[in-house]
Amino acid sequence: MAAKRSSRKGTTRPGYINKHGSSVVRSTGLAGTDHGKTVYVLRCPNGHEYRSNGSDIWQRKCPSCQGGRAGLSY
Repeated sequence: MAAKRSSRKGTTRPGYINKHGSSVVRSTGLAGTDHGKTVYVLRCPNGHEYRSNGSDIWQRKCPSCQGGRAGLSY
């Protein structure tokens, strides 16, 4: 079953797709730059992977092909 876009609820679940077509791959388990948040790996529709705070997943754009800001390091 294909992942679907949904409300913000569940945006950190693997398979969630944000409004720019990026999907959540996995959690890194590492602390993010936003208080109490974890870094997640996202993959854009073109296959580029980048990292984001869990709180930002719903709005992130790929830094490689969509003009998004640089992803977090881990």
